[in-house]
Amino acid sequence: MRETPEPKGSEVVMRITHCGVCHSDVHLWHGFFDLGAGRKAYLKDRGLAPPLTLGHEPLGVVEAVGPDVKDVRAGDKRVVYPWIGCGTCWACDEGLSTLCAAPRNIGIALPGAFATHLLVPDSRYLVDASGIDDAFAATLACSGTTCYSAIAKISPQLRAADWVAVLGCGGLGLLAIAMLKGMGYDKIVACDVEDGKLEAARAQGAARVVRSDRPDAQQALAEATAGRLAAAIDFVGMPSTFDLPYAVLRKGGTYVLVGLHGGELALPLPPIAQRSIAIIGSFVGTLADLHGVVELARSGKLQAPPIAMKPPGELGDILRALDERRAMGRTVLDFSSVQARI
Repeated sequence: MRETPEPKGSEVVMRITHCGVCHSDVHLWHGFFDLGAGRKAYLKDRGLAPPLTLGHEPLGVVEAVGPDVKDVRAGDKRVVYPWIGCGTCWACDEGLSTLCAAPRNIGIALPGAFATHLLVPDSRYLVDASGIDDAFAATLACSGTTCYSAIAKISPQLRAADWVAVLGCGGLGLLAIAMLKGMGYDKIVACDVEDGKLEAARAQGAARVVRSDRPDAQQALAEATAGRLAAAIDFVGMPSTFDLPYAVLRKGGTYVLVGLHGGELALPLPPIAQRSIAIIGSFVGTLADLHGVVELARSGKLQAPPIAMKPPGELGDILRALDERRAMGRTVLDFSSVQARI
């Protein structure tokens, strides 16, 4: 138990109503990222030692504001943008806090929203998502911005006959498929190792699907995209999910790495130049991306993925299900039962 903080300056205290559970929480729960060949990047080596309060997909109600806050008041419902930078570097000056070298991300460096209350450093990180289902809105600050940012990295080079592959049809992959569809892209091929997730991908808008664990998966992907695979967004991030689309990408194609499952690659360098292939990392998204996602969802063009609502007491089981890849779609914690006892 901790005391509920008192907001100062431009700070805001939120009473949490919902918080999404992200696969990144599993990595934080384990305390490391897999670098391949038995190597691990430990959070403790970055100064992030337990106990940590996780949770970086918050939706809540403003409970108290600091004296400098003028744009929200008690009772306002808001999504919280969690990817907060230092506020003084070049990246933060340009609104690119995800590139900040000293981030203060909520649920990682700062206490997160797997709690009844959350202290937000500044009211500018609060986004009005009225008109959007609460459970869906709670996922937009991470899942939504992550998909939106990844799609923005491939959009400029897509041509009318081009295809986009989505690798991994968990919560993010399903949302990315719906987002691509909502933005007007129809040539989407979904890749996963589970038939149930591929069926969900079809329901979200994928035109074609490929079982990525079949022996001829590369050939199947090449045939499904008729030689015009222009981009692949990988929400898994393993050597096998890199290898599948990389060999199939057309010249000038782009591979975007989002997932953090881990491993390492060894690539021959000349073909990267000869094929003009771009390999891009994409980590979450900016505050501007969150505003863009909220507007897309509010327009009705963005179909929500399957979302399960669970009480906070089941968090351990939820993390284990994510870790074992048993989860379908997204899971959101509903704090209503907890708040009723406060």
